Amino acid sequence: MKKFSAALPVVITALAPMSAMAYDLTTLGALSQSEFRLLSEDLGAALSYKPIIPSEATGIAGFDLGLAASGTSLKNPVLLSKAANGAEVRTVMPVVSARADKGLPWNIDIAGAFSVVPGTDVRSFGGEVRWAFLPGSTTLPAVAIRASGSKLTGVDQLNLTTYGVDVSVSKGLAIFTPYGGLGQIWVRSTPNGVATLQEESFSQTKFFAGVNVNVGVNFAFEYDNTGSINTFSAKVGFRF
Repeated sequence: MKKFSAALPVVITALAPMSAMAYDLTTLGALSQSEFRLLSEDLGAALSYKPIIPSEATGIAGFDLGLAASGTSLKNPVLLSKAANGAEVRTVMPVVSARADKGLPWNIDIAGAFSVVPGTDVRSFGGEVRWAFLPGSTTLPAVAIRASGSKLTGVDQLNLTTYGVDVSVSKGLAIFTPYGGLGQIWVRSTPNGVATLQEESFSQTKFFAGVNVNVGVNFAFEYDNTGSINTFSAKVGFRF
């Protein structure tokens, strides 16, 4: 815990520039149906669950705890501004999250994350169940299948949920564990109290790759492409 407390100021300092702009999504009615779909694609890519963890199981006594920051390059930031009553927004949406992964028997892990978009009321809860059906060894990689989900909260005019399935592979090399995976995300975006808009449901193909680096303090860096929308993430914490 002392190490985690020491790492926390570093993360906060790195994330401080993210919170400069403030806005809330209060004018979804200003969007056309096609614009609502495009905004939903951006939000689905930004808020869908990001693993930021290798495929291998942590083991029945294992944990992976961390703080993470992500940045998603929005394809349609002008629509986010329109839905936020014309507020100034970034072309990159920052997301900050607290994350925890716990190992269970039979090479199964469960994990959860609580995320916020700094300067907004946007919050998101997410989680995963991961099974390393090939646990890996000194010579063979670990291969896992994951089911994940996330739910947006804090926005009165929008319900947005995502569900995902992916297959990933990782292989430890000393302190480094590269990993990557491919899957599918399903998004349901439902306007609340906006008579001019209807629900949008769609799927997005997902590809991700990253590396975990454990030097006592654990670091992970990940690139994610969901529906051709790019997200870069970094996590700091402890894995044991």
